[in-house]
Amino acid sequence: MHFSSRVDISAPNPIAAAEAQAKADGIALGKLNDSNPTRHGLAPALVPSIYTADPRGPHGARKALASFLSTDAHTIDASDLYLLSSTSEAYSWLIKLLCDPGDAVLAPKPGYPLIESIARLEGVETVEYQLQFDGSWFIDTAAIADLLNSAEGARIRALIVINPNNPSGSYVKPSEREALVRLCQSHGIALIADEVFYDYSLEPFPGNARLAGEQDVLTFALDGFSKMLAAPHAKVGWIQVSGPAEDVAEAKRRLDVIADDYLPMSDIIAAMIPDLLAAAPGQTARTAARVRGNLTRLHELLAADPNGLVSVLRAEGGWNVLLRVPSVIDENDLILGLIEHHRISGQPGYFFDMTANGYLAISLLPEPEEFEHNVRAVLEEVAAQLGA
Repeated sequence: MHFSSRVDISAPNPIAAAEAQAKADGIALGKLNDSNPTRHGLAPALVPSIYTADPRGPHGARKALASFLSTDAHTIDASDLYLLSSTSEAYSWLIKLLCDPGDAVLAPKPGYPLIESIARLEGVETVEYQLQFDGSWFIDTAAIADLLNSAEGARIRALIVINPNNPSGSYVKPSEREALVRLCQSHGIALIADEVFYDYSLEPFPGNARLAGEQDVLTFALDGFSKMLAAPHAKVGWIQVSGPAEDVAEAKRRLDVIADDYLPMSDIIAAMIPDLLAAAPGQTARTAARVRGNLTRLHELLAADPNGLVSVLRAEGGWNVLLRVPSVIDENDLILGLIEHHRISGQPGYFFDMTANGYLAISLLPEPEEFEHNVRAVLEEVAAQLGA
């Protein structure tokens, strides 16, 4: 497995080595230069705990999260979890871990432009692989193999999958997973799986599963409270590391350096994690009921539209769906018409690098009355632009 040269893992100096040995031997050392005020009776009353500076995030919070994520079939070790402020930060850390400036990562299109933007900030390029649509979305694994076998493939250090993808709503199918893991193994690259929307299934195919915990290739699974709690202001994300033991150990050794440089998550936030986890199942169920109900209503409204000009692409999971409108309508004209005539804006397909004109993303989150109003506005504007 390739790791970037920008993470300094040089041998510790003699003092650091002696400190580490003392710790391993169970010897507690005092420190002449201990500048942690919480160890000296100076912690504020609002934050009374002693700051431990665990780079992966406070152990108690990670232990609670590991217990929440564990299942009867798979127990998660808290030491495999890294707490961060968001999955965006997780992408940044992992690009630092895996890529030198000028290297590249594979990322899906259509897809949210965030990955490309973060990679650019890290001095790394994104190479697109296209999701294909033939009535449902699928990953063209043969095309990915061609990319990895090309001259450009030598620069690729990670394959990013979104499970389910945004905005297509497509999960990674079992056969796709097998092929992607095989490709990552044969080319020595890591798998990054963004699974923030995983629990919001809509019209899934059977057999889908989380990539978190994948053992056959070095895998970094991303998730967080932003989607789980439907609370984007609850900025807690995490990385779960899995894969072959040797690769996992080396990845964690280097990730610890990055995490230590950026400092661990705030203890104030971490203290809330157990309570937030307790609220998560109910909040996820509430949000899932909303998006599924709105999807059902969307199908009803489209079926009842006498013009029959708008359809919805099958969405297996997530919060958003893609509407298909006649391609003779320019996507910009459609959104500008919605702004002018209905005081509603939106995101056209080209925002997500769709390969053809005629798509519009619509959120399934609004309250039912607002959602129906939005759908009817689209139907009316499409009809008006075609003179129907």
